[in-house]
Amino acid sequence: MDGVWVVVALALGVIGVAAGYFLRKFLGEAKIRSAEAEAQKVLQDAERQAEAIKREARVEVKDELHKLRMETEEELKTRRHELSQLEKRVLQREEILDEKLKEITRREQSVTDREAYYRRVLEEVEGLKAEEQRQLEFVAGLTQAEAREVLLKKTEDEVRHDMAKMVRAIEDEAKREADRRARNILSLSIQRTAASHVADTTVSVVPLPSDDMKGRIIGREGRNIRTLENLTGIDFIIDDTPEAVVLSGFDTVRREIARLTLSKLVADGRIHPAKIEEMYTKAKEEVDKEIQEAGEQATFEADIHGLAPELVKLLGRLKYRTSYGQNVLSHSLEVAHLAGLMATELGANAKLAKRAGLLHDLGKAVDHEVEGSHAVIGANLARRYGESEAVVHVIEAHHNDVEPQTVESVLVSAADAVSGARPGARRETLETYVKRLEALEKIADAKKGVEKSYAIQAGREIRVMVKPEEVDDDLAALLCREIAKEIEQELDYPGQIRVTVIRESRAVEYAK
Repeated sequence: MDGVWVVVALALGVIGVAAGYFLRKFLGEAKIRSAEAEAQKVLQDAERQAEAIKREARVEVKDELHKLRMETEEELKTRRHELSQLEKRVLQREEILDEKLKEITRREQSVTDREAYYRRVLEEVEGLKAEEQRQLEFVAGLTQAEAREVLLKKTEDEVRHDMAKMVRAIEDEAKREADRRARNILSLSIQRTAASHVADTTVSVVPLPSDDMKGRIIGREGRNIRTLENLTGIDFIIDDTPEAVVLSGFDTVRREIARLTLSKLVADGRIHPAKIEEMYTKAKEEVDKEIQEAGEQATFEADIHGLAPELVKLLGRLKYRTSYGQNVLSHSLEVAHLAGLMATELGANAKLAKRAGLLHDLGKAVDHEVEGSHAVIGANLARRYGESEAVVHVIEAHHNDVEPQTVESVLVSAADAVSGARPGARRETLETYVKRLEALEKIADAKKGVEKSYAIQAGREIRVMVKPEEVDDDLAALLCREIAKEIEQELDYPGQIRVTVIRESRAVEYAK
């Protein structure tokens, strides 16, 4: 019984499962059909909407195309109108240009005709001028070139006379002002300078206690004097001069060493080659020491610092160098002081002026060893030992070897002239003195209208006598200037030379 119920239960279960299966299948298919119908409806709606949108878009596109077509046609009409107006203006301008071209052509023809007319008139005028010139030459008895020369000569004389008046007036005014200022500056500078201007000459004669010493100096077969000359480079002249030996040589330092050597030998009394060498060495050391001390003392007195040792030594050598009898080292110190004082008065660089003034004659320490002017030699030495270009330029320009470019170079040149021009500062040989006077008179005598000239005041002044009928007062002033200019260009001289032109009882002066 129980088995039957089990079977029934199993059967019922199977039937329930099958019924559930078929029920779920039926329900699923119904949902699927419903979904498909919904999807079909949505698709149809979408197709209808798309069709509606397409129709609307077609209508809008047509409207836009129509609108664009209308605008394009309107713009084309506007452009065509503008082109038409532009074409009209171009045609009008072409017509105007044609008219102007015709007018220019007419004017060119008129100008051509006038040129031809004027050319004919010019030819006629030239012919008339030539005929007039021939008649004038016949009447005057002069050719055109001769008449031009006469006219130019007359004009030149008139202009020269007017120029002489102007030059004289300007020079008088400038001279008064320059004299006033220069006198003031120079007087202040000279008064404040205490340097001695008395010339010191280098001793070249050694006194002997007796003439017997001459034989001992010569030595056996002249060996002593040969040793002295070979060591010192100085000629020992033993002649009839009583109790003296003359030393001859261009190098003043060597001559001083030789003098000191011989003095020591004479004082010692023993004279033989070995002793000569010993005394020469001692004398050389003493002179070198004196040179160094003299250079250092000069820099100290001038208040100059920072000089190269080589320049200090060269300065010391100037102690044994003279120029026209004036000691060059003393002269350099005086120039340094004068240039510094004048620079201070004028507001220029006083330190530069003093430094260049002290070194301006540096080349004289070696001018017997090196070729060239002492100004150029000194400038090269200063440049080699580190001096500034400003100092080098002043040294090089103080005798106008180059054109002065600075106030300091002019001041040093003036101080150099003042130092050398002091009475008693310098002396010169009779031959040089006579030549200088003759050269001054020759320059003056060569001028037109000069009757006679005289160099006086030791060449410091030249007086020129002129012919009064040829040279008036104004031309006399111009003649003074011309003579002074030529003296400046052709002659080398220290200081200032005064040119005085005397016409009848009047005198015109010009200092240069």
